[in-house]
Amino acid sequence: MDTLTRSFFPQRRFFANETIFEEGDSAAQAYLVDLGLVEISKQRGSRRVVLGRVKPGGIFGEMALVDDAPRMARAIAVADTVCFVIEREKIRAKIEAADPLMQALLRIFVRNIRSLASER
Repeated sequence: MDTLTRSFFPQRRFFANETIFEEGDSAAQAYLVDLGLVEISKQRGSRRVVLGRVKPGGIFGEMALVDDAPRMARAIAVADTVCFVIEREKIRAKIEAADPLMQALLRIFVRNIRSLASER
């Protein structure tokens, strides 16, 4: 990430095994991994299913900011991790400035991803 972007977004540090957010939480920010590793998982009855891992350069937590739905999964730092925090207002401003077709496509993509994740 370039210097300008680094100054635009605050950073937050998470320690290994620290929960970043829980499934069902409300959302006010998304995260861009700068250093470390984050695991995304979902509870399925009595077992936890890993949906994926987010490496440096990856973003997570963004879907809840697009559709205002609760978090669909849990995020936990696998190792000590540093993330850039992207506030809801910054994402919303970008979405609202986008072409209406792109806005609609983004909402459809998020709905489809949520639907697929609920089937896993």
